[in-house]
Formats: sequence, structure tokens, C-alpha cells
Amino acid sequence: MKAIVYTQYGSPDVLQFKEVEKPTPKANEVLVKIHTAAANALDWHFMRAEPFLARLENGLFKPKNTKLGADFAGRVEAVGSSVTQFKPGDEVVGNNFQRGLGAFAEYINVSEDVLVLKPSPVSFEDAAAAPTSALTALQGLRDKGQIKPGQKVLINGASGGVGSFAVQIAKAFSAEVTAVCSTRNLDMVRSVGADHVIDYTQEDFTNNGQQYDLIYCAVGNRSVSEYQRALKPQGVCIIAGITSLRLMFQHLILGPRRSKVGGQRIGTAGTVEPNQKDMAFIIELLETGKIVSVIDRCYPLTETAEAIRYLETGRARGKVIIGVGQ
Repeated sequence: MKAIVYTQYGSPDVLQFKEVEKPTPKANEVLVKIHTAAANALDWHFMRAEPFLARLENGLFKPKNTKLGADFAGRVEAVGSSVTQFKPGDEVVGNNFQRGLGAFAEYINVSEDVLVLKPSPVSFEDAAAAPTSALTALQGLRDKGQIKPGQKVLINGASGGVGSFAVQIAKAFSAEVTAVCSTRNLDMVRSVGADHVIDYTQEDFTNNGQQYDLIYCAVGNRSVSEYQRALKPQGVCIIAGITSLRLMFQHLILGPRRSKVGGQRIGTAGTVEPNQKDMAFIIELLETGKIVSVIDRCYPLTETAEAIRYLETGRARGKVIIGVGQ
């Protein structure tokens, strides 16, 4: 089968389109023929080994795991003898982040607990776009942010993959949502449900006098003191993105310390934890139209390097999709 592999860290130029051995499912595994996959920031972080801490997980000098791609949608090709939830022909959605990636390929072998059924009204493209980004938004808002109906919620970085889902999920929880993005994306974030929009090129949300019950920051580009200014006295800020090591360490160290001495709580979202229950909840939101996948561009598998290159610019509006096969 054809797949994208990399054997050294670096720019998208290190990605190779190669013939590799097609996997065979073990007793508890499902072989999926991939239709579409989605590119995520985690792919280029692993590819470049940035931040440097990524090397501790995947190899100091070269990658131990040479595969990329967490999110995918496709059809079950074969199942192992002990698989009970799926059968050949089922249309499925999966996230293999915690089991070794590998979605940038024609086939993937996965444990059945990383899959959920894809409803027929949901396209393969929309389904593949959702797992990592929508789960990151859901778990950050619901579990870490403890979002409640009627709260004033601000989403910073609202036009990206995670941010566009965060706006919609916050609305699904009946919050009043303010979205922060650039001028060119104002109409898009309005179209997915934002009640209010802030153009960050014209206005600083941390210095305009407005305060929020919950701030979800998908880009992590502001200081702890700036977040504090924009929070109500008992407000919560959850930071999901990374723009610099300096800010990352400030959020990890200073945020919790400031939280201890005041009523506000500032912390990081942590690592997304894919699970079938949350995956099924996201797919149900897609099926019922409560959320939609915002897709910027689609690339064929042969052009995965260009897809990652575009994603790295930070200008993608929503998700970047990799088309693999029919």
C-alpha cells in the first residue's frame, strides 16, 4: 500500500510517499481502508520535533515512529477474530493518536476502541475533520472549563481547526460566544454561530474593558496577566495552543500560582484523550447539524507535504483534509 513516512526530523521536505507493507489485523484489531484523513498541528510538531520535548517521546535523534496522521474516516476492510463492534463494510471514524498515528496511508490497522460508526448523512471529509480538533475543544470547554449555559465565553483563535469547533461546541452548551479572529475570518466565525466577533487587528480583547466567565484560547498567544484582565473575578481560562516556549512555561507555572491566590483559574488544556463516548458525541453533533466541519483545503495523499506546509502557516481557515481513496 502507499503511505507517507518520515525517517528524519525536519521540514515537510522529509515526508516521503512510499510503498509499505499492508497490515494484517490481529485478533483485537480492525483494518480500515482510509477514504480521508485530517492534518493537525500535532503532525508538524512530531515531524519537526518541536518543541524539543517531542524528541523524548519519539526519539532523540530520529523518529522511532515514522508515521503521521491521527484522524481518519473510511470503511472496515477486515476484522480480527475477537472484534465485536464492527464488521467489514462499516463506515467508521477514528483517532489513532494514542496508538501510533498512521492515518496518512491507504490502510490503517487499529484497535476497535479508537473507532465509532460514521452515520451515512455525515461525509467522510466532515467526519475525518472532527476527532482531534473537536475533542480538544470539547474536553477543554466541558471538562477543564466546566462550561455552563448562559455564560459569557470568549474563543481566541476562533477560525482555526480547534477554534472553529470550540465556537460551535460552546453554542451547543448554550453559552453566549465571542469569537476572536482576523479580519478575513469574521464572516466565517459568524456563520458557525458566534454571537459577537472581535477583529484582533483592530481591537485587543484583553484591554477593551470586557470580561468573560470562560476564555478558551486555541492559540496560547497571550500572557497570564492579560488573560486575568479579561476574566471575571471567578472566571476560568483554558489555554490549548502553543506559540512559544516562553509563554508555554508561563502558562504551566505562573497560571496555577496566580490561580491559588485569587478567584480566577488559569490553566492549560493538557493532552486530548480520545475515547469512544466523546467521539460518538461529536459525531452525533455533526449528524444533527449542531456543529459543522469547516474545511479550508483538500489535498491528495501524494501532496501531504504541501498540506502540512500550508497548515504550518497558521492561516488555515478550519481544517486541512487529505484525500486518500474511494
